[in-house]
Amino acid sequence: MPLLEVDQLSIGYDTSDGYLSAVSDVSFSLEKGKSLGFVGESGCGKTTIGMALMGLLPPNGSVRSGRILFKEENLLGKSDEAMRQIRWNEIAMIFQAAMNALNPVHRVGDQIAEAILAHRPGVSKDEARHQVKALFEMVGIPKNRMKDYPHQYSGGMKQRAIIAMAMALRPKLIIADEPTTALDVIVQDQILQEAKRLQETLDISMIYISHDISVVAETCHDIGVLYGGQLVEYGSRESVLESPFHPYTKMLLSSFLTVSTKRADVVIVPGDTPNLINPLPGCRFCERCSYYEASCKLKALQYVTISPTHKVLCSRCG
Repeated sequence: MPLLEVDQLSIGYDTSDGYLSAVSDVSFSLEKGKSLGFVGESGCGKTTIGMALMGLLPPNGSVRSGRILFKEENLLGKSDEAMRQIRWNEIAMIFQAAMNALNPVHRVGDQIAEAILAHRPGVSKDEARHQVKALFEMVGIPKNRMKDYPHQYSGGMKQRAIIAMAMALRPKLIIADEPTTALDVIVQDQILQEAKRLQETLDISMIYISHDISVVAETCHDIGVLYGGQLVEYGSRESVLESPFHPYTKMLLSSFLTVSTKRADVVIVPGDTPNLINPLPGCRFCERCSYYEASCKLKALQYVTISPTHKVLCSRCG
């Protein structure tokens, strides 16, 4: 059985303008020790999925249907206290803007030790500090920097400290939401390589959430492309990147710049993202798609299986 299996998950938010359908009928699975990357524009549902897995949706958000099976148990049926025990112990998250998540008036080492003490009542303060030293060495921060404050760290060191905090209790699954935001490309590569090394060493499963398709291409075994709350393409990294089928995936890949990209080859995705309040049943990308037909907007979509490791949500791909 997969470590994580999400089945027909739908999530929405109550807003002053009406009910916003943020995630619609999304299904995926993740094996132990493997990594899955979600990529797409802002507002496509990436972070909402991550917050639902953690049981941390805001008060106006709710799961309307579906299941989240972690180690064969449905997390949606858990009490708040049961989810508190699962968070950080079993599932941890590196939140967006993680570099700003550290408390500026507390030493970095103390903040990580506090997380350990809060979830491990039998651990002494000395044991917690010893564990923090080991975590610092693991992520490449000199242990003599434990007593420093966050403002004394560079951006890359802050990110490593947040990764250390996420790994403090040896969770089975880590959700990394935009883990390299605001880092330059050299430090970004160092952080991603470090995360991959730790994942392999500790046999941790990872979910990466990113706007940057190069991040998931470098780190993930499988890739899910989200658009307007729908999982429009899902498969192994090789199949999605080398043989994309959905028009949105093709445009994303064509809009990504590399050192060999010629200006004439860059594709700009036209139009705007869809309004997710009372969306139509059909394809939410249709008004920006060059293959658009009138039936695309109204016809309920079904996944087309390209291969055992590749599926696409598009009526034109059948």
